[in-house]
Amino acid sequence: MPADMLYSMDLLDFDKPVFELDEIRKWNPQRDEMEQLTAVLYIDRERNGLVGYKDITHQEFWVRGHMPGFPLMPGVIMCEAAAQLASFYSRKYDILGGDFTGFGGVDHVRFRGPVYPGERLLIMARMTRCRRGKLAEFDFQGFVDQRLVYDGRLIGVPLSREQMQIPVNPPA
Repeated sequence: MPADMLYSMDLLDFDKPVFELDEIRKWNPQRDEMEQLTAVLYIDRERNGLVGYKDITHQEFWVRGHMPGFPLMPGVIMCEAAAQLASFYSRKYDILGGDFTGFGGVDHVRFRGPVYPGERLLIMARMTRCRRGKLAEFDFQGFVDQRLVYDGRLIGVPLSREQMQIPVNPPA
């Protein structure tokens, strides 16, 4: 992973997100407790990257049990947040095809600091490789108050309803 931030904080305006939750929901299927993005702040089409964030609330589904009296955001949920950011990019700009972008794997992940309720997790991702219809790889980094808390590489894969035999309008 790069030693430096993928994107400068100077590029980010938290008061004017590029895409808010309503737009994210147009492209990402996660809902309710599985939504791990609050907004997208920056899109870099030239270098295939973006920056978004998740505001961590005291009502997150994991707070009560991970760990009682000392809530820490689970690493797998941190990785899920990065995957949802990459998925938003790949779906919005039709990078992979398919109906969804699935989480295909993670490599070289390092957790470098805790994330607690009440904090904002800033996530940066940049696509490093793409084979349309097969996979897209993204490097990612997560920060709290400009402090690196995790980084790694993830793989997104295209999924289609037809392959998965999921009804177009599943029951609510």
